[in-house]
Amino acid sequence: MAHQAAWLADDSDLKICEKGRRTGVTFAEALDCTLIAAAKRSAGGQNVFYIGDTKSKAREFIGYAAHFAKFVAKEMLTIEDSIYLDQRDDGTTKFISGYQIKFASGFRIEGLSSRPENIRGLQGTVVIDEAAFHKDVRDVLDAVNALLIWGGKIRVISSHNGIMNPFNELIKEARAKKNPFSVHTYSFGDAVRNGLFKRVCLIKGEEWTAEKEEAWEADIRAAYGTRTAKMKQELDAIPAEAEGTALTRLLIESCMSDSLPAVVRWDRPDSFKMLSDIEREQQAEEFCEGVLKPLLDVLDGNREHAFGEDFARSGDKTAIVVAEIGSDLVRRAKLIVELKNIPFDQQRDILFYIVDGIPRLVAGALDARGNGQYLAEKARQRWGEIIYEVMTTASWYAANMPAYIEAFSDKTILLPKDADVLADHQALAYVNGIIKVPDGHSSRGVDGYDRHGDTAPAGALAFFASRQESISYAYEAGRRSASTIDVVQSAMMRPDDDRRPTRNTDIRLRGAL
Repeated sequence: MAHQAAWLADDSDLKICEKGRRTGVTFAEALDCTLIAAAKRSAGGQNVFYIGDTKSKAREFIGYAAHFAKFVAKEMLTIEDSIYLDQRDDGTTKFISGYQIKFASGFRIEGLSSRPENIRGLQGTVVIDEAAFHKDVRDVLDAVNALLIWGGKIRVISSHNGIMNPFNELIKEARAKKNPFSVHTYSFGDAVRNGLFKRVCLIKGEEWTAEKEEAWEADIRAAYGTRTAKMKQELDAIPAEAEGTALTRLLIESCMSDSLPAVVRWDRPDSFKMLSDIEREQQAEEFCEGVLKPLLDVLDGNREHAFGEDFARSGDKTAIVVAEIGSDLVRRAKLIVELKNIPFDQQRDILFYIVDGIPRLVAGALDARGNGQYLAEKARQRWGEIIYEVMTTASWYAANMPAYIEAFSDKTILLPKDADVLADHQALAYVNGIIKVPDGHSSRGVDGYDRHGDTAPAGALAFFASRQESISYAYEAGRRSASTIDVVQSAMMRPDDDRRPTRNTDIRLRGAL
């Protein structure tokens, strides 16, 4: 099936799979291991060690491998009982029973009944199956470097066993790029969509129909009754406790500092959008020059910066977070701007003003969903490839939010002490296994306005931008002064709705004036 093929296609030295029950990942791994053990050394052949959570799992895996050896590698192999001598770090030894098959290549696949304490002794490909049900999968990491020296590989496969389980912690760290494992996620639903029920019908000699498949999956899910969390864990690869708040108040406050500038907030009444273009531009200009410029002028020109923006036109607030990347790699929110009820044109002008004033900009990320797509596109046109137009989908949250959450645990992020910023980040929660502000969430800010966790997604986008491999550059942007505004507007009006001149044009006009 497609997900099995995708797992086999990943030839990473270290890879991990969180899976639903009966998705066939272990079966596919048995094929890969058979090809590895059947190959000559010159073709990448080596020994394979399978470590399951029970002896019966080891026997089943060896049976799969023997089947593939017959039909793929064309070898008739006999399954033998085996004994593995585990040499412990304290000098003592332990005998572990298992099963093995030996190939003509001289290599073997050995299925062990329990995890040896000294995995370093297993030179070759090591498969840790149902890792969440082992004593401590973290011990695997201690052996990684020694295995890799001699060309070994590690595959960690498991369904989940709780959010606090070391297996889930390993995945979170991998997604946060704190270890080199590549991560695959395959749910029972993925397997059904990829043809699992069709295979079932084929084996049973029955005709497949879409109606039968839908009813079959529904029956399997219904078998869990009211145990929804258990069903999601076993079938959807979502840790059972992966619901609720992602960050505690204490943890967030520990990453806040009163040394950082206060949050800048600018809101306008509904009547503001009905003012003339000139009046709206002048008020926005006064806000930029009077409030934002002093904060931008004190940004450290020796430090790289990144920014993130979560867009909103009405109801919620637009939030812009500018993060300085310190020499200690801590991301410090040196500027947070919130805009309430600001028209599209003025949001564009204010964003342009802010980003033009950021020294050593490495990257920026903007939420490009819905109305935010316009501004994200304009930003990309203005600053090029260092701007990321982000579709904040479930897959994006799954891939990137764990790193943002880990930053709070590691104290590698610093936010200003602000009650609304605190509340925004308290809103981050596990929703169907991913971390986000729940769609229906709403809170009341200290200014009386409704909020939807505004600065939390903006902060996550800024953190995401700060981790991209970009090259910072510096430039001096031309600011429009009151004496040049009419000249600029009349001379440089463009056919589209972006009435501000481009950065290079602005510099040239100022020089001429």
